[in-house]
Amino acid sequence: MPDEARLIRQAQKGDARACAALYDRHYDAVYRYCYYRLGDGHAAQDVTGEVFVRMVEKLDTFRPRGRPLLAWLYTIARNLVTDRYRQQGQANHVPLDEALPLPDNGDGPDRHVDRRLEAECLAAALDHLTEEQRQVILLKFMENLSNAEVAALLGKSEGAIKSLQHRALAALRRAIDKEGCYETRD
Repeated sequence: MPDEARLIRQAQKGDARACAALYDRHYDAVYRYCYYRLGDGHAAQDVTGEVFVRMVEKLDTFRPRGRPLLAWLYTIARNLVTDRYRQQGQANHVPLDEALPLPDNGDGPDRHVDRRLEAECLAAALDHLTEEQRQVILLKFMENLSNAEVAALLGKSEGAIKSLQHRALAALRRAIDKEGCYETRD
C-alpha cells in the first residue's frame, strides 16, 4: 500500500493527521478482533485504544519488512488481549451469533433456537484450536480476507496459510464432532 507507507513515514515524523488517518483506517479491524476475543464491548474499546496509544508511542520503531501495519497492530492487540486474560484468569469469547448476526429471514422460534445452539457449539469448538488456527479462521471467515491478505498479516506464505486453514478446519470439524451439537447433514 503505497499510500499507507507514505502515511507511516509522515506519522513517524510526528504528523498528527497521518496518525489519525492510520487510526481511522485500522480502528474497525482492530476493534472487531478485540471484541471477538474479549466478548465485551467496553473491554474491546479499552484494548483497542491501548493498541493505538502503543502505535503512536512505538511507531518510530516500526519497520514494514513486507508486512502491513495492520499485522503489527494485530500483534499488539493479541499481546494486550493475552495480558488481559492473565489478569482475569480466562478467555471470554463473544458468542458467534453476536459477532455475526444471523439474518432474520422469518424463521420460527425453533429455527432461531437451533441457530443459537449451533453458534454456541461453534464457539466452544473454536476453543479447541490453537491461537494461530483461530487467527486464520477469524481473518478468513469473519473478516473475509483473502489468503494473500492473511499471509501478509501473519507473516507467512500463502501456501502456509492454505495448509494452516486446512488443518484448522479439520481440527474444527473434529471439535464439532466432539461437542456433538451438529447432526451430520447429507
